[in-house]
Parts: sequence; structure tokens; C-alpha cells
Amino acid sequence: GAALTHRNLVANTEQFKAMMPDALRPGQEVVVTAIPLYHIFALMVNFITYFSVGADNWLVANPRDMDGFVETFRQAKPTVFMGVNTLYAGLTMHPKLREVDFSRLRLSGGGGAAVVGAVSDRWKEITGQFIREGYGLSETSPVLSFNPASIQDFSGTTGLPVPGTDIRLLDDAGMDAAPGESGEICAKGPQVMPGYWNQPEANAAAFTPDGYFRTGDVGVITPEGFLKIVDRKKDMVLVSGFNVYPNEIEAVATACPGVAECACIGVPDDKTGEAVKLFVVKAPGATLTADDVIAHCRKELTAYKVPKTVVFLDTLPKSTVGKILRRDLRSVASGHSVGG
Repeated sequence: GAALTHRNLVANTEQFKAMMPDALRPGQEVVVTAIPLYHIFALMVNFITYFSVGADNWLVANPRDMDGFVETFRQAKPTVFMGVNTLYAGLTMHPKLREVDFSRLRLSGGGGAAVVGAVSDRWKEITGQFIREGYGLSETSPVLSFNPASIQDFSGTTGLPVPGTDIRLLDDAGMDAAPGESGEICAKGPQVMPGYWNQPEANAAAFTPDGYFRTGDVGVITPEGFLKIVDRKKDMVLVSGFNVYPNEIEAVATACPGVAECACIGVPDDKTGEAVKLFVVKAPGATLTADDVIAHCRKELTAYKVPKTVVFLDTLPKSTVGKILRRDLRSVASGHSVGG
């Protein structure tokens, strides 16, 4: 259990307000909340932060009921919406979303998992707003970084550290990564938890000797100073000695016409040690084959990153928040036909 203090939560509320003042106007905001309120993202941003400025909050109790979800949008005419990538992807497939009046929408925020550029493009085409991605964890209350109000397009990054937050990237030897190189994201700030409840050994492993929290995520800092998440360290696939990160493969494959959503994992391979296996959910009516997806990926990716196999599923396993569970894909990796 990540023990968060009242100070952690108040600090993070003020940090988020400082990043997005134009979307936190007292008494004027209307928020649609489709992420469960027990999730740290919805709890802190949708609930505590937006209620602190007197926002109207429309709770979507069952976001899997897409008809009801879109109807809530139609009635609420929101100024703010926060969601995970899979929620945005599902909404953009719904034919009635185009009937919603999005003229008041000022902020579309994304977190919980990587936001895919193709999904942001679909959302912007319908609503006029791109998805502004942020990054954080339960242990950090959660927001560590967010795309600032100054940017006008999807950045493919999680933005700048929120005020009072110090981000370092450490290599495997515990040294600061060289500029432009990737490393484990480590954070210090008033929103970072004191530690895990009654877990001294876990705390010793979770913090550096000088007090930075180790997130377990790999990131890079762009030349503009924005934080880009590469992937979870544990999800990395090692193909012939080369590091392959699922986020990159999924972002490319999602842009393939006919792909609704996808996820990839590494599977054992006799020749390359591990190989990339991609699971795809087709868009309604799509006549997509495995060869189509692989051909699309070949145009965009280095050869060793191209999925070796493509499996079509009706749905992808997801958490209650809507995050795709790659670990569960390992148990469904067998028994499904490959191809169209």
C-alpha cells in the first residue's frame, strides 16, 4: 500500500492547477468522469482538484455502455474530459459521438497508459481538441508531469514536470543517463509518498540513497525538456540483443487502417531469444489480415521491431480502469487463429 499524506494530495492538486489554469475556472468547469473514482487519476484530478474549484461532475458509472456514455457527453457538454487511451479509442469508434456538441471542451487529458498519436488524431478530428497526456503513479499522488497549456498539438510526450518536481533518469549502474539517452524515471517532489505502509524492504528498493522514488518506467528527455515514456522496464522485449518497447510498436500498429486497438508482448523464439507478438482488435467492418498489419509495420519500423506474428482477438484484457493488461495476454497467447 502506497501511503499518501494529506500534504501529498494537496500539493498535487496545487501543482495541477498551476499547469492548467485555463481549464480550472472556479464555478465554470463541467467534467465527465468515466474512470472509477477509486483510481488515483480520477480521485485526484476529476474529484479533489475539480471539486475544489466548484466544477460540475458527471459520473459515468458504466463506461462499457457506450450508448449511455455518449449520451452523457451529449447532455453534459463538458469543458473537461479525462480518460485512458482505450476509452478515447472506443469513443471515437462510436457513430453518435459526432452528434455531441464539443464547442465548450477546453481540455482532453490522458493518462494511466500511453496515449497513441493515431487515437489523439481521431479524437481531435471529432472534437477539435488533441489529447494532452500526463504521467504519474499511485505512489506520486499521481501527477509527475503534464503537457502545459502552451503546446497546441499532440506531443507524443508526457510533458513537463509539474512545479516543485525533480525528474532524473538513471541508468542500470545508478548513474544519470547521458542527454538523449533513456533511463529509469526517478522523481522527488512534495507529491511523492513517504513510502509503502510497513514495508521497509520494499522502501529500501523503491528509493535511491538520496531520496528519489524509482518508478520502474523507462523514459527519455527530449531536447525541449519534455519527458517521453519509453515503457515499463518489465515489459521490454529483447530481440537478438536489441531492446524493443511495446509502446512504440503499438503506436505504429494502431495507425494501420482497420486497427481499433492492439497490444504486444515478447514471446520465446529459438532464433532471436524473444519475438514480438501483436494482438489486434479490428475496427467494425474492417477486412484486415495479419499480412496487412505486418506490411504496415514494415514501412514504419526497423526490421527487428516488426511483429513476427499477429493474432486477432474480439477484445483485449483490461483492468477496471481500461488499461490493457499485457501480462494477461500471455495466457491467451495460444489457441487463437492467426490471420484474417
